Amino acid sequence: MSSQLVTAATLSKDSAVLQLEADVVVIGSGAGGAVAAYELAAAGQRVIIMEAGPYITSTEFREEFSHALDTLYAEHGTQANKDGDMLVLQGRCVGGSTVVNGCVAFRTPDVILQDWQQQFGLTELTSESLAPYFERVEERLHIQVNLPHEINANSHAIIAGCEKLGVSWKPLKRNVKSCALTGHCLSGCASDRKQSMLVTYVPWALEAGATLFADTTVTRIVASNGQVQGVEAEVREIATGNVVRRLHVAAPRVVLAAGAVQTPVLLQRSGLANGSGQVGKNFACHPSCLVVGDYPQRIDSWSGALLGVFIDEWMDPSKGGFILEAGGAGPVELSGVSDPGAGRPYVRYMERVGHLAGLVTLIHDHNVGSITAGDDGARIDYQISKPDFPTMLAAIRAATRVHFAAGATQVFLPTVQQCVVRSEAELDAALAALPHEAHVFRMVSYHPQGSCRMGADATNSVVSPKGETHEVRGLYISDASIFPTSIMVNPQLTVYALASYIADQIIANLTI
Repeated sequence: MSSQLVTAATLSKDSAVLQLEADVVVIGSGAGGAVAAYELAAAGQRVIIMEAGPYITSTEFREEFSHALDTLYAEHGTQANKDGDMLVLQGRCVGGSTVVNGCVAFRTPDVILQDWQQQFGLTELTSESLAPYFERVEERLHIQVNLPHEINANSHAIIAGCEKLGVSWKPLKRNVKSCALTGHCLSGCASDRKQSMLVTYVPWALEAGATLFADTTVTRIVASNGQVQGVEAEVREIATGNVVRRLHVAAPRVVLAAGAVQTPVLLQRSGLANGSGQVGKNFACHPSCLVVGDYPQRIDSWSGALLGVFIDEWMDPSKGGFILEAGGAGPVELSGVSDPGAGRPYVRYMERVGHLAGLVTLIHDHNVGSITAGDDGARIDYQISKPDFPTMLAAIRAATRVHFAAGATQVFLPTVQQCVVRSEAELDAALAALPHEAHVFRMVSYHPQGSCRMGADATNSVVSPKGETHEVRGLYISDASIFPTSIMVNPQLTVYALASYIADQIIANLTI
């Protein structure tokens, strides 16, 4: 099959089912799908990639967050847990969430890998065995430590606070090639400097012979007698949802990489790989808050690298189990951080927007959530567990202390109803007065994970240590849903490495 891109606009409407064959179908074109697709196509496999979202090139990015939410994000940026107190933001376009993330790239912490080895039998996933895979993608995606000129005023304020308090901080690593420092990472990179899947592994896969179907929703994975047979799918107009063409692809291998929300939903609707009852269970998501400090000097946090440095002082689980990332944001995002009121209060708040600096909290949350298929999409059932709530408070307290040490005159706590503290002395009383319930915080998750756990024991996991489902031969999962636990740090580099590792397992099995 020759390399090509197929969209709803390039297909003529036809009631006949289009019958195709491939060696491998890859469902999803984000971090897990794109990497697997390229590696398999480069190994000589006939690969078809199916992406439910549209193919949108960087020339169409407006660098406006509101426009990006509408065009590049799942459910137009409104995807949330069932209680509605946490947004779950994911990309829904060719390239997936890699198109709209903040570029941060962490290797999986050793303490996390050790836990996976001890608790889930993943003895092959050591820092040493994964090192070649991390190195491979780090080189290809230009993952490097932020250079001094990329550290913006937001990050410099945070560095000053850390130095005064004597807490540890480090520059972040990002997958960016000659960053243009526009600060619009969450809206797509118009300059193509971000090394997302849209501009790297997806076109590389096409060059290697893969075919990409965008606007294409896989409705069912087909299997018989414990062996995957292929997929059924529909090419749909993005604007209307109307079906342009139905597809059936026969393939002896399927790589499912639709993300930690949609991957379990597709398995549930297909009735596959759930003998353990774990499909959709053990969901985690790093519920995050943006703690904002108001400074005397101009910050313009949207200028420069969006994410410059992180605080690792409390990263070890014995010290707290959270990290803080100096996170810039545009005026639109900052207007939603706390309740700015209306009328004059809103104007007063927005007049200070250029003086606001942000710190993002990331906690190592427990896998207490679940994903189930509903009539109108995925149902995300997640609330912060009781053990995680004190960790969230500790992260917010630490972020506030750093802001005040750096010279902030007031700090907006990330609460649903505006709560402002003007000194560290006010902080404990303000936090103590909050109801100990998750819905008091304005939470966002960019990191859904863990809904199709990997493990050696088929009774409590969905996929084997090689990425293949325990029950269906030839059906692999290659996204963050396979994480046995949350990993505390931004997950994209872990997904890249595991996707490369799983692709190698598939390639090795071709010769057996």
